[in-house]
Amino acid sequence: MQQMMDALVKEHGGPGLALKRVPIPNPGIGEVQIKIHKTAICGTDVHIYNWDSWSQQHIHTPMVIGHEYVGEITCLGPGVTDYAIGDIVSGEGHIVCGHCRNCRAGNGQWCKFTRSVGVDRDGAFAEYLCIPETNVIRIPNGIAHIPEEIISFFDAYGNATHTATMFDVVGEDVLITGAGPIGMMAVAICRQNGARRIIVTDVNQYRLDLAKRMGADAIVNLQHDRLEDAMHAQGMVEGFDVGLEMSGSGAALNQLLKSMRNGGKVALLGIAGPGTVIDWNDVIFKGLTLQGIYGRRMYETWYKLMAMLEAGLDLSPIITHRFHYTDFEKGFDAMNSGLSGKVILDWSV
Repeated sequence: MQQMMDALVKEHGGPGLALKRVPIPNPGIGEVQIKIHKTAICGTDVHIYNWDSWSQQHIHTPMVIGHEYVGEITCLGPGVTDYAIGDIVSGEGHIVCGHCRNCRAGNGQWCKFTRSVGVDRDGAFAEYLCIPETNVIRIPNGIAHIPEEIISFFDAYGNATHTATMFDVVGEDVLITGAGPIGMMAVAICRQNGARRIIVTDVNQYRLDLAKRMGADAIVNLQHDRLEDAMHAQGMVEGFDVGLEMSGSGAALNQLLKSMRNGGKVALLGIAGPGTVIDWNDVIFKGLTLQGIYGRRMYETWYKLMAMLEAGLDLSPIITHRFHYTDFEKGFDAMNSGLSGKVILDWSV
């Protein structure tokens, strides 16, 4: 008789998720089975929960969702030799083909045939998950002291790391547009890596206050404050050297481009809506460099993010809510309220 487990399932179109009993997955060739300890709710999970237009286009129901997690290996599929039962692990959520030009060139983050855990295949909001061993991230001894609730959102922390380390920030003035959890983490990364001034813009005061705790020199609530005033107060003359767009807001993107100094560099993680227009004069005549960011560099970003934690980076202030997985609706309510940082679901009890 097949063994069963609890999982959060997107059963059909419409808002919400269902806590269901589903079969425990067994690892195939080259896969490992992971017993989930903790998960974190990502913005993507909120999109799926709310069943917005993106979800309607990309999610095929029924689907176990979730892709931010930490757990331990409980079973090895045939051919797995690099891991052992009991290893504490997280995982790269983008499963790539391994055969296309980008994969063979070491740029798996750009694989055209990527399948995402919790989006294109069953995810981690469950008691067990199976992924290819190539995607497993073993937690090294150097960060064994890091709480599992922080390890659970390494996927999102990886997005922040990829974006915030795309360009050199040592001695530079950095503008971060968007104070969501990834923007908050980018603040801490830029601070640890030697940025001179870090200014964060948003319209959510709760999250701006968290960004301040993470090390921002100034926060600007664009509902009533002016970015130019904050720049002047911080002694800035020519504009920002590095911009990190984390919001997906067309207005924020345009303000960022206008606020860059000539020759500045911009990393774009936020996904602006269709039809977003920018003033190309800001790009061309300033000689700006724009770089799109998707996921994590495979697997260089993972080494960097763990090294920064080993060196003392503290991400704990952005964790604001903790729930047992059976109270998942409270977690999604917190995320939808906008009055949260990272929300953790506990699957260990």
